[in-house]
Amino acid sequence: MKAAAIKQLIAGSTELFSLPDIYFQLSEMIRDSRFSLADIGKVIAKDPALSARLLRVVNSPFYGFQAKIDTISRAVTVIGIDDLSNLVLATTVVDRFGKIPDELIDMTSFWMRSIHCAVIARLLAKSSAVLHTERLFLAGLLHDIGSLLLSQKMPEQYLRVLLAADHNRALLAGFEQELIGFTHADVGGELLKIWGLPESLYETIGCYLDPADAQIHKLDAHLLHMAARLVDSGQQADGLEIAVAEFSKQSLTLVRLTREQIISMMEQVEEEFLQMFELLGPNKKFH
Repeated sequence: MKAAAIKQLIAGSTELFSLPDIYFQLSEMIRDSRFSLADIGKVIAKDPALSARLLRVVNSPFYGFQAKIDTISRAVTVIGIDDLSNLVLATTVVDRFGKIPDELIDMTSFWMRSIHCAVIARLLAKSSAVLHTERLFLAGLLHDIGSLLLSQKMPEQYLRVLLAADHNRALLAGFEQELIGFTHADVGGELLKIWGLPESLYETIGCYLDPADAQIHKLDAHLLHMAARLVDSGQQADGLEIAVAEFSKQSLTLVRLTREQIISMMEQVEEEFLQMFELLGPNKKFH
């Protein structure tokens, strides 16, 4: 019953909540061996805003390449297909959904929190020696996208949820379940599945509130759960220490990190966040 309600909600939202054509075009080219990296670069180069943003990101300290990368073809070659796909998805999602009216959700705050979570998820994955940490960055960036859909398609019900939670993120999912019948994570996971994104993304996001529910991508779900908890820990005094203390021994063993390592890692977050918000934040102008 819950799954059917979520599918119906998303089915009526395709015009507002859809990815741009260029993402699907590039995805098809990436999967088709007949297309070279040069062919993919030419398609990206036709979109000036996407090209500018990609070049800014690959030349940022976030990637750490020593030589300046000044062409899309070079960027494609250097960062590789998987990271390219993730980066294109990240940039197009922020551009596409940065324009959503913010009657219920302040979009600047939404993307600040999302990019913050993405940076923390990537750093956690890196500390945990996970390969291809960009997928965790993308999971962090998209983990809350179900909230956008709920606020746009069910504004009155979602306002009641927000008022009941009273800005306390820890209470949000419980009130979503009680007042709507499913959570923003349920909606986000299903939306990404309908978009045709990898299972590693939609299961991770769908299960991040209860990572033990993940069947295949349990490590990613636990890392994202931790990242989301950590990004909200700054709302209270001693929040970081409290959040880390609440991580279970089972979770810490699974992600192969100690509480001390996580606290130390969090010292890097602010600098990386400021870099990535400058690069990926919505409504940026490119010339």
